[in-house]
Amino acid sequence: MDDVGGDTGRLLIAATPLGNAGDASARLVEALATADVVAAEDTRRLRALAAALDAPVRGRVVSHYDAVEAARLPGLLDEVRAGRTVLVVTDAGMPAVSDPGYRIVAAAVAEGLPVTCLPGPSAVTTALVLAGLPAERFCFDGFAPRRAGERRRWLSELVTQPRAVVFFESPHRLAHTLDDAVAVLGGQRRAAVCRELTKRYEEVVRGTLAELADWARGGVRGEVTVVLEGAGPAAAPSAESLVGAVHERVAAGERFKDAVAAVAEAAGVAKRELYAAALADRG
Repeated sequence: MDDVGGDTGRLLIAATPLGNAGDASARLVEALATADVVAAEDTRRLRALAAALDAPVRGRVVSHYDAVEAARLPGLLDEVRAGRTVLVVTDAGMPAVSDPGYRIVAAAVAEGLPVTCLPGPSAVTTALVLAGLPAERFCFDGFAPRRAGERRRWLSELVTQPRAVVFFESPHRLAHTLDDAVAVLGGQRRAAVCRELTKRYEEVVRGTLAELADWARGGVRGEVTVVLEGAGPAAAPSAESLVGAVHERVAAGERFKDAVAAVAEAAGVAKRELYAAALADRG
């Protein structure tokens, strides 16, 4: 087992179970029981996890969520400098991956303070495995943009992306995001929606974007991770299929010519063709 105490202070970044406590590593159990300070995204969830793992937290517990992350940083680094072990955990999965953690890791690294990671569950890699799509190369895009215009612009950047793309989405916005994906990427692109990973009601729905969009209109609950198939070596999309993305950019305040240039470059189509198609569509 690791010695997580001792005279040399250090920062521990630890993955926590996504929903099944049985996925916790032995290193996490030990760290919870022996760390001097535990910085938790939600202190109540931390206590529940510790109880489920029979690993009573003996160190000082502090909250460490988005709104207080910057304010907590100096005090936590002081603890490490003083020779104490600081353990950082989030509600589920790996800290710093769309969760608090990046700031303290970056600050500790900048000062040359010891930092290590206790690996474990991750919704990103779990979804990739379950999606059943080629995943030799992939990228992670965090949460999909909330606003429709920003979301369509983001999706337009994925038209020719050869890597699989993993992203998180709110269950309340999933249907809108999938509808936008059909409009921008086409209904035949394959994807998988992974819901409540590792939990009792885990569900993975696989199909084309059109099929998934139809399914999602019935309502979805729980934590959602989406895996989108990378673009194949097929020809670039038609200029007509990209007109909507141009109009979204213009509606958001971008100049017409600039919007055409940006969408054309991202999609790999001729700027002149897209300009003509978008102009004709404006009537």
